[in-house]
Amino acid sequence: MIAIIKKEITSFFASPIGYLVIGLFLVINGLFLWVFGGDYNILDAGFSDLSAFFELAPWILLFLIPAVTMRAFSDELKMGTLELLLTKPLSLRAIVLGKYLGAVVLIILALLPTLLYIWTISSLGNPEGNWDVGSTIGSYLGLLFLVLAFTAIGVFASTLSENQIVAFIIAVFLCFVLYFGFDGLASVNQNLDISFLGLKAHFTSISRGVLDTRDLIYFLSVAGFFIACTIFKLRKR
Repeated sequence: MIAIIKKEITSFFASPIGYLVIGLFLVINGLFLWVFGGDYNILDAGFSDLSAFFELAPWILLFLIPAVTMRAFSDELKMGTLELLLTKPLSLRAIVLGKYLGAVVLIILALLPTLLYIWTISSLGNPEGNWDVGSTIGSYLGLLFLVLAFTAIGVFASTLSENQIVAFIIAVFLCFVLYFGFDGLASVNQNLDISFLGLKAHFTSISRGVLDTRDLIYFLSVAGFFIACTIFKLRKR
């Protein structure tokens, strides 16, 4: 499985696409948080916190992660190399987990530079160093669990089509529905409180700085479910 993870990371950075995806993530965040005026601009807000970043990041990850995972199995299916991969002394579960964890590592690498934002808001605070430690750490943990869920969805979507673009669109749709869909339905019908079924409610809960086992179990269950669906789909093919 380690070999699969290394192969995924190496192949991602072997082409300009890998650097372009990570670069776009950082540039888009930077522009909205520090350059463009509006609700997400930290300098305009007058508060030295990263709440704007954690509101914006799920939207960007909703497109970034499908872009990373869309080729996970769609390429293998299109080129007919999945059968060759299955001849290796690896179980199907190990192959799926290897590709999944490889994609997770790539997204985490894209998130790491954003830790500089903590130093920035700490320097901007009055007095210097005055920032909400608990909320910021909780929000980063929430992003980590969101990455685990979105990546599992993206890997599953890549098994549904040999076309990378189709896999990308399916993954974006599924991520959007699971993150915003239940919250949107709850806001439309006040008597139908199903927001707790969506990713957004649990991400918001962790972002408060309090780790609730129910939130952790929820994210791990979503990730586990889509990984299981990926294995089932490949076995069926």
